Order: sequence, then structure tokens, then C-alpha cells
Amino acid sequence: MRPSDGATTRGQKAKAAPIPPPGVVEETAEITLTFDDNRLASLLFGHYDQNLAHLERRLGVTANANGNRVVVKGAVEASEQARRVLEGLYDRVREGEPLSLGDVDGAIQESALQGNLFPRAEAPASGRPSFDQIATRKRGPVRARNAAQDTYIKALRQNELVFAEGPAGTGKTWLAVGYAVSLLEQGHAERLILSRPAVEAGERLGFLPGDMREKVDPYLRPIYDALYDFMEARHVERGLATGMIEIAPLAFMRGRTLTNAVVLLDEAQNTTTMQMKMFLTRLGEGSRMVVTGDPSQIDLPPGQKSGLVEAVRILGRVEGIARVIFRDVDVVRHDLVRRIVSAYDADTAHEMSQRPGGRP
Repeated sequence: MRPSDGATTRGQKAKAAPIPPPGVVEETAEITLTFDDNRLASLLFGHYDQNLAHLERRLGVTANANGNRVVVKGAVEASEQARRVLEGLYDRVREGEPLSLGDVDGAIQESALQGNLFPRAEAPASGRPSFDQIATRKRGPVRARNAAQDTYIKALRQNELVFAEGPAGTGKTWLAVGYAVSLLEQGHAERLILSRPAVEAGERLGFLPGDMREKVDPYLRPIYDALYDFMEARHVERGLATGMIEIAPLAFMRGRTLTNAVVLLDEAQNTTTMQMKMFLTRLGEGSRMVVTGDPSQIDLPPGQKSGLVEAVRILGRVEGIARVIFRDVDVVRHDLVRRIVSAYDADTAHEMSQRPGGRP
């Protein structure tokens, strides 16, 4: 059953009453939602009602829970949006999907989009999300959490080469790996090739002991982490052993033609122009490429141009190539990460504005 939201039979009441401050009349609403399963309602509200608290901060409403019931109070539009968010999240919990604060953020953005697309009287009764999703055997459906991720997933489906740029924590690499795994599991690709340039982040590690795999694994660990998120460990190990999955530094790509494969280049801001050209020209028949990176975190030597920055400039009008740009507001890793990225971006913008011509 869906959460109760009818005036009598489904347990929801909506009351609108004007609050008249001097010279202003602001309409407010009170909405009561009663859910049919106490255990699921508890998962929806979160540990110590943290999901409700997050909803309150984001939408400027109050949400008071008691058992399987929650009362939302606030501005009419914000209260209505909170209702859509809670109903959509309850559907996810009922289907066994995990729920995090990032999912709450995603549901808020979905509900805002739905509210813009549909007048209140014509809102879709199903409550299903408007954002796209990918699916793998291990994780099941993975839904975009914001409009940028939705655009990204659609671009991955429709283009042979996709550039994704943006700050850490926006899901660029994670979603690309998930999409690649889904193509592999559906038989639309025969191989999965994941690569990164072996460049240290602002430090020199010097000699690394071990064989070749042990030397390059530290650079590729984030890709392994994403891969294990979407595939069972035994399947990953089997894929690595058979060559169906290949994780290699960028230098190993030279001279190859990659056919019937999904190829991901991560941390592409640390490629040189020649490395990027070499990588892009590896694309063979039946293959797709995804190139991700953050132009604000370039670790190349001073004066060295980033291959990612150059590539998006040169290839901006080439047919079959898509470019998706993530912003600080699209960070889904942790709300504090979003605020950190915003602070750094604001500081960079301030420094640029203080320089002659506004140039770095």
C-alpha cells in the first residue's frame, strides 16, 4: 500500500491558513502523512529522524514524527514538495532500497522537477521518480540523485564518447563504472577497460616495490572501489583473470584498438594533450568511451596543459560527443563536501576578480 494521503480514507489533512505579518500575507499549510508500516516508516524517517531533519533544513519546513505518522508544516509549496519527497522515499524503502541523506537530496531535486513539469492537479499519481537510472545485478536500480546525474546517464546511453567534468563527490566515476558494468552484464559489451594516468596528487611517492600490478594499484584503487560496489568480488576477480575486466594505467593504452568495449578514463585532467589524443583514438567498433575529470584539481607540472581541458575545447562541436558539467551543488558524497567545494570555488572566483582582467 502507498502512504496514506487522502483527506479521510488515506489519512492526510492539508490546512492552509494565512499568517498576516505587517503588510504581508503568507499562506502556510499543515500536511499529515500516515504510513501503513511502522518499520518502513522508521527507515524512512532515519536514525534519530535524521532524514526528516535534513528535509527540514533543505525545504524550510518542520516535520514532526510520531510512530508511523509525520506532520509537515510550512509554506504551501514547500509543504507540498515535502509530501512528494516523503511519498517517493517511502516507495523506495518499501521496495527494499537503502536510504541515505544523499537519496533525500536526490528526492528533493526530483520533486522540484516534478512540481515544475506537472501542475498540482495533474501531478503523476504513481509518485515514481522522473530521473533516469541504471541497473546492475548486485545493486539493482541506481537512480540519478539530481538533474546533472540524470543528464549524465542519458548522455551515456545516447553517445559513444562522453566527457564529464566537475568536482569530487558528484558521482562522475561511480556512475560511469556502474553504467559500464550494466552494459557488460547485459551483453552489450565484451570487455570493460578502466584507466587512469599515474600522476601523484601534489607529492612524489618515489620508488614503489612489487610487480607491475602492485606498483600501479595505488593509482587505480578508486576505480577498484567503484567496481566492487557494482559487482560481486568473485565476479570481479574472475573478470580480471580472464581479461574481461582490465584496469591499467593510461600509458598501457598506446598502440591498441579497443573494440566491443566500454572504456573509462578517470582523472583525465592529469593527462597531457598528446596522452588524451592517444587515448581517444583507441576507440574501435562497437565501443563506448567515458572521460571524467575535475579541471580544478590538475596535478600536472606548472605550464603543462591539461589534455581534458584541451579536448573539450577542440571537440566541442564534434557529432557523437557529449559533455556534462557538474557543479558544486551536484555533490552527493556528503553535504559537508558540497560546502567545502563551494567555499573553494568562491575563493577562486574572488582571487580572479582581484587580478587585472579577471584572469588567473
